[in-house]
Amino acid sequence: MNILEVFITSLKLGLTSFGGPIAHLSFFREEFVQKKKWMSEESYADLVALCQFLPGPASSQVGMAVGYFRSGVLGAFLAWIGFTLPSALLLIAFGLGLATIDLAAHQHWLHGLKVVAVAVVAQAVLGMGKKLCPDKERLTLAIFSSAIVFFLNSAIIQVLVLALAGLMGSYFLKTQSTLPNESLGKGSRKLGIVFLSLFFLLLALLPVLKSFYPVQSLMLFDSFYRAGSLVFGGGHVVLPLLQAEVVPTGWVSKDLFLAGYGLANAVPGPLFTFSAYLGAVSSVGPNGWIGAFICLVAVFLPSFFLVIGILPFWEKIRVVPKIRQAMLGLNAAVVGILFAAFCHPVWISAIFSLKDFGLAIVGFLLLEFVKLPSWAVVLMTVAVSFFIY
Repeated sequence: MNILEVFITSLKLGLTSFGGPIAHLSFFREEFVQKKKWMSEESYADLVALCQFLPGPASSQVGMAVGYFRSGVLGAFLAWIGFTLPSALLLIAFGLGLATIDLAAHQHWLHGLKVVAVAVVAQAVLGMGKKLCPDKERLTLAIFSSAIVFFLNSAIIQVLVLALAGLMGSYFLKTQSTLPNESLGKGSRKLGIVFLSLFFLLLALLPVLKSFYPVQSLMLFDSFYRAGSLVFGGGHVVLPLLQAEVVPTGWVSKDLFLAGYGLANAVPGPLFTFSAYLGAVSSVGPNGWIGAFICLVAVFLPSFFLVIGILPFWEKIRVVPKIRQAMLGLNAAVVGILFAAFCHPVWISAIFSLKDFGLAIVGFLLLEFVKLPSWAVVLMTVAVSFFIY
């Protein structure tokens, strides 16, 4: 019965949770803590701290962890399915629909989706910058990270920048924040070791397998698994990593990439389901549905391994000062990498005229100051684009 309840609750959240990871965590708290009383406020706060520490989509990871607490590994899996399925199906349908229409005849509203992506990413950069770069040390790290990635953009460079920022943070940054003091006390250490081993094994083995067997499905799985393993900072930060994987390789055009990203902000659920859209429109996918399934599973699989793998050890990890300091550096670098992605490809692929600039500014103001939900701004921008383009 617990398993069915986990799935139904997660599906309800997947259908109604608009607004990005911060909003998702608020919905989760209301459902899991206040209504269902599945855990205490302290345990939930500690769980959120863990999922923000890990790479991957924080809100999805919280859902997986809650499902794991309730019904074990199967509960974690069903929690992910319920929360992810609605937005994934919507984005796959959109991607497959684009393959059947004349894109040239629909450039007005497709361009509107690219313009609204400018507004959404600008708001994400500003919000994350305020929170994660509050002092000159972290702002400096963000600026240098942005400059390096802007001029030397590739997935490998982004990983190296993150590693260097974490190393510098562990030596030069100080953390004064406190963590909740209630232990989660969940999970099997043996199972945790198995899942962590699977995480690192796939991360190391997939590039080797790809070099020996360069089949299209394995190349997709490797790229998206690596992106899901290395994204710190939430859904928006997956944008530069996925862009570096799929656009330069010619798998997805820049226009289709940004149009899908714009729409991904209008659907409920995790922004990482953008990967399903990319798989559906990828020129190397075996077919739309199979490509979407490969990319969707690959980008979320690292989170599944890490949540179940780290939970039994979190009580000891969370209090190590060097690790917490390294996370400050990593988070600052994330802001810089996202700003580089905002400049290229988001801005240069969408802003060509004063109309574009004005529409993007209006979208940003509606998001940042009027506090409209992102889905409403996306729909309004697309509607306006029918009249001005």
